[in-house]
Formats: sequence, structure tokens, C-alpha cells
Amino acid sequence: MAAVSLRLGDLVWGKLGRYPPWPGKIVNPPKDLKKPRGKKCFFVKFFGTEDHAWIKVEQLKPYHAHKEEMIKINKGKRFQQAVDAVEEFLRRAKGKDQDLSIPESSTVKGMMAGPTATFKWQPNVSEPVKDADPHFHHFLLSQTEKPAVCYQAITKKLKICEEETGSTSIQAADSTAVNGSVTPTDKKIGFLGLGLMGSGIVSNLLKMGHTVTVWNRTAEKEGARLGRTPAEVVSTCDITFACVSDPKAAKDLVLGPSGVLQGIRPGKCYVDMSTVDADTVTELAQVIVSRGGRFLEAPVSGNQQLSNDGMLVILAAGDRGLYEDCSSCFQAMGKTSFFLGEVGNAAKMMLIVNMVQGSFMATIAEGLTLAQVTGQSQQTLLDILNQGQLASIFLDQKCQNILQGNFKPDFYLKYIQKDLRLAIALGDAVNHPTPMAAAANEVYKRAKALDQSDNDMSAVYRAYIH
Repeated sequence: MAAVSLRLGDLVWGKLGRYPPWPGKIVNPPKDLKKPRGKKCFFVKFFGTEDHAWIKVEQLKPYHAHKEEMIKINKGKRFQQAVDAVEEFLRRAKGKDQDLSIPESSTVKGMMAGPTATFKWQPNVSEPVKDADPHFHHFLLSQTEKPAVCYQAITKKLKICEEETGSTSIQAADSTAVNGSVTPTDKKIGFLGLGLMGSGIVSNLLKMGHTVTVWNRTAEKEGARLGRTPAEVVSTCDITFACVSDPKAAKDLVLGPSGVLQGIRPGKCYVDMSTVDADTVTELAQVIVSRGGRFLEAPVSGNQQLSNDGMLVILAAGDRGLYEDCSSCFQAMGKTSFFLGEVGNAAKMMLIVNMVQGSFMATIAEGLTLAQVTGQSQQTLLDILNQGQLASIFLDQKCQNILQGNFKPDFYLKYIQKDLRLAIALGDAVNHPTPMAAAANEVYKRAKALDQSDNDMSAVYRAYIH
């Protein structure tokens, strides 16, 4: 975008990173949020969201002068809602005889391209701009484009700061965007595991203003060998989260060489977000607490896309005080969280949730294949289901995967089969029958035998056609 001369209170189009231009207003930043060094930028509050960010001046354009242009190149329901919010804001302001339009002298004083153009902060009021506009709703800019999954892609957007410990602390590089309704904790956050779920979680923690130290057990996902260990992350952070694939991985992370347990000392906090069985999480809680640490289990319900969008559902149990200390983190990564009491309860509930989801997915696949072999249109079946009581985003997305033959993993098939197996074992432990889950589990096992383990769970469809 070409550079312009702007002032406090102006309505603008701001471009953040690779995201599309978005309507916003230049406002005073929070007192404790410093302006990035060496950058000529303004603090912008985005309409249709509660997002704030420092935006470079060359990435700003006056709202009115470029409204028609932006509307032509940007599409989407959320974008239109944001534009509507600006117009409503202007109508209300006009009704109060407040002139919020950008004066001619403060719009474009020359089309000076490039980052070398000079700009001055020229506030036109002595008091901070107050925005009580109800149209600033919670919506992260990340929802306009899926964040990358791999560590290499994350590091391209973030500033990597090597600490003396050898760990890597990550802070947002393009902006200091913070959700306006949530103040990030001042505690040092660690995160272990950057798989399908972990990458999105870390991205959203950063966008909310947290400083995060990360570690991942798979070197190729880190892009480089940085010599970090789980023990180092735990020892240098106040609260360390972990999200790994299964009970064995969760135990190895804590009990293995240079594992979490070696970094635990009195007051250190550990939050396990992995989906595991209650026995595993209880064992981990006991060893953490035995070293003076605090423990919380917090498995998440969702998939890669929901992780990227910060819309996970978090099920927590264990240390209630630690649950409250994690408040800003949970608000960054999820749309809601539940505290379920003593350790083990969240693991049990998570397995039940995934048992229902996995069984439903197997039934969807069975219905689509039955439609095909009886000469019925699979698309028509989906259209009918989408108009009925079963209509859901999950149903539509998974059916579209099948109809398009696109099984790129959003939730690995091997992991939903693992959860079904653990849920069946949970039922066995209390002598409760789980015949539907058992039947679905056999279908997933067949899909795994057909080399579908690393595809999306919707690839269970292939078990019915081979």
C-alpha cells in the first residue's frame, strides 16, 4: 500500500502481514503497550473484531478514499460485516454531530511509496480516543486465512529470540496484536508439541500477546536443531503446555531423558492437552505433584481448522487455581472451556466426545457408500442431510472431503481410532457396553490396514469401498 499522512482518529484500511486489507480506526494504544522500535506505524483497532495491531504506515490507506477499491477486491461475509460496522459507526457519529470523516488535509499528501516515507503522529485531540462502538466484535484476523501447520512456516512470521538457556522464545514480529477484551498473562508460557493442533494453538497464543517458548520432538518440524529439551522449557517457563499424540508420547515427554519431570521444581506448572486415558493422566499428575509442581489436564475438542481459528473447546480438570491462571491462554486458543473437577475427569469426557464423533463419521461414510451402491446421488444425500436435523459444519466438511476425494488430514484417522479404542477400554473398566463404538472401531482398523492412518478421519470411507 502507498504511504499516507494520517492522524489519531482517522478511519483507515490496514494490511497486516499476508491478510487482506481490513477497515479500522487509528486509536491510542494501551499505556503498557510500547510502540515497536524502528517502525513508523500507528495503532489500529479493527472493525468487526476486537483486534488491535501496530500497522506500518505504508500498510495504511484512508478509509473513504479507498472504500470502493477495497470492496471490489475483498469478498466474504466477515469482511462485509466489518464494512457494515464502519458505516453504522459513521451513521451514529453523524447523528451525534460528530465529524469523524478524514479531513482533506489529512488524507493523502502525496503518493509516497516504500518504507522510507516520513510520517508524523499528529493527534487532533488531547484525550485518548474512546470507542464504545458495539460493532467491534471478537474475531481474529487468523480466520481469514489458515495459518501454516509446520514450524518453519510459523518462524517465517515470527521473531525468534535465542535465550541464554538455549530455548527459543517466540514473539509476534509483524504486530503486537492483542485481543481488546483479554489481557495476556505476564507468566512465561512454554509449549511442547507442534503437530496439527499445537501449531495453531501457539499461533493464537502469540496473537493474544503471550511470549511462548516452544519445543517439538520431530526435528524436521522445527527446521533446525536448536538443542532444546522439554526439561529446559519447563525450567525457564512458569506454565508449560503440552499436546502430543497418545499415552506413550505423553509419558515419554514427562518421564523420558531430559523430560518434563527433570525441569519440574516447586511452583512450576504443567498442563497436558493430549487426549489420553484417565490412568495415564493420573500417573503424570502424581509424578508432577510429587516434585512440587502443579498439574492440570486440558484436552481439546476440535480439529486443525478450529485450532487455527482459536475456536477449540477445552476440557480441564485438576488444579483449579492453575485453571484460573491459564485463563488468558485458554481464551486465546478456544471459544470456551470447562472445568470438570478432579484429574481424570477431562480425559474420560474427551474420550466420550471423540467416541461419539468417530462413530458418527463412520456412519456418514456408511450412508454415502450405501447411497452409491443403490444408485442414489451422494450429493443429493448430503443436500438432504444439510437441510435436516443432522445439519452441521462437521457433517458438511466431512462429506465434502469424501465427494472430492480430498483426505488431507484435519484430524488424523489413526488418532480417532486410538480414541475409540481408549473409549471402549473405559467402558470395559466400568462394565458398560459400547457396541456402536466397537463396530466403528473395526471399520477404522480396516481403514488403517488400507494405509489410511495418516489421512483425515473421513478416509474411513475407503474401508467401505475396498
